[in-house]
Amino acid sequence: MTTDKAKEKAKEKVKALLLPMAVLLAFEAWARATHLQSDSLAPPSEIAMALAGAFADFSILTATRDTLFSTFAGLAIGTVIGLALGIAFGISDTLNRLMEVTVEAIRPIPSIALLPIALIALGFGYRMEIVIVAFACVWPILILSRAAVRSIEPRLMEVSRALRLPAAQRVWKIIIPAALPRIFVAFRLSAGIALIVAVTVEIAINPLGLGAGIMLAQQALRPDLMLAYLVWIGVIGYALNILLVVAQHRLFGRAALSGDSA
Repeated sequence: MTTDKAKEKAKEKVKALLLPMAVLLAFEAWARATHLQSDSLAPPSEIAMALAGAFADFSILTATRDTLFSTFAGLAIGTVIGLALGIAFGISDTLNRLMEVTVEAIRPIPSIALLPIALIALGFGYRMEIVIVAFACVWPILILSRAAVRSIEPRLMEVSRALRLPAAQRVWKIIIPAALPRIFVAFRLSAGIALIVAVTVEIAINPLGLGAGIMLAQQALRPDLMLAYLVWIGVIGYALNILLVVAQHRLFGRAALSGDSA
């Protein structure tokens, strides 16, 4: 049965690839037939060659390093802040009510809107990008971790009170283990947001990373290289999500399913 299921999943994955592959082949044929000349489009074969060239001269690897450094640093900072606030708001109804208006007033502000302020305060470079990524990651972690804490089985909290556990031990031994599957779902969501925001900041203003590489290719009238960077960003995002999904199922098993449905 397990082998049959594995074969079915493999067939499904192959079928899922058929449509995009057919689209790419059709576009390649059309581009060759019409001798495509464009500042924004390029045949898939030229995009693949440009991507190979960017790997050969290490330019895309350097840009990837810069983007991922800002992405993961901002994600880590945003996760710590969002998790601490989410747990605090989930535990204390009073604190949650007091901060509700403040959170709901700040949360809708687009992280990119902070660029002028961050640029004046921090200048170009990693620090500015990390701060903006962290700001974007705080909110999904805060909202979902707060909901996860508030949905913990009340009997677990009663047990912690009966045992007279200090607040720190109650959080560490009861709250975090019980809410962790849903918190990890929030982390997965924030990881995707972190990558998007990091690349957006680089495209908008920060002269480093994959976003800056896209802009340099666009200014050089290299649509093949520009699209190669876009393809590579998509590959990174897909790979990051796959790794987190695998980690989620390995760590939490069936509890991962309930966390996804939350």
